[in-house]
Amino acid sequence: MRVRAGMNLTEAAKLLGLYGAPTLSKIENGKQRPDLDRFFTVYGVEDEARIAETRAIEQLANSNRQRNLFAQYRDIIRAPMADFIELEEIATRIDAYGALVIPGLLQTTEYAHAIIEGGALWRTAREVKTFTELRMKRQDILAANREDKAPVSVRCVLDEASLRREVGGSETLRGQLKHLLVQSRKPNIDLRVLTFKAGAHTALDGPFTTFHFDVGEPVVAVEPLTNALYLEEDAPVAKYAFAFNNVLTRALDPDGSRDLIAKIAKEMP
Repeated sequence: MRVRAGMNLTEAAKLLGLYGAPTLSKIENGKQRPDLDRFFTVYGVEDEARIAETRAIEQLANSNRQRNLFAQYRDIIRAPMADFIELEEIATRIDAYGALVIPGLLQTTEYAHAIIEGGALWRTAREVKTFTELRMKRQDILAANREDKAPVSVRCVLDEASLRREVGGSETLRGQLKHLLVQSRKPNIDLRVLTFKAGAHTALDGPFTTFHFDVGEPVVAVEPLTNALYLEEDAPVAKYAFAFNNVLTRALDPDGSRDLIAKIAKEMP
């Protein structure tokens, strides 16, 4: 809303009667609840559809599960990750392209631990263990008994490279591949493999995730090494939608993907 109103953080904070830009930044990052009516007035939002959409998103974002997750893991959930968790929580469908590793929602505990430890972003074994636990709890959004919500629908395209990289060693990868076979048979998960033979394609720049919602436009998350980048404008979102649909149609179908995953697992030493 602020960007559409043409205001920077300092200008908007002053008009909203806040202490300063840092306070507004906390609100925009979901760390502090806003007075939406005040925001609508200052930003000149009068369209009833947009107002209803914003209220619905706020209600979804303040679910008990999300608040409990943030409370339990507040020491390790940093701002970019908080945004990602919030998007996962309120999404009804997630489209993910995994280029080099399996996306977090489909990882086993052992595989996730190896990924997190290998990333060397955490200083202690305890932090690695805790962040691994958080990643596993995030997978609750796939469960059928999710508090008054349907499980999130996931469409995931995995580059063949992600299936062959021995993260954590051969036993860990074999367990991960078997897990994918089980997950791929769930009604809310559409899993496909983009083989090496597919050659050049529209997602060679790397992995990305697109979140779709009952209300509101999709949001694309791109995760470089330093910080997550969230795209909401129509043009870049459309480009990523085209990229995902391209790799989805060029990938093996679900049955063919399962056959290849099982073949790779069987061929492992």
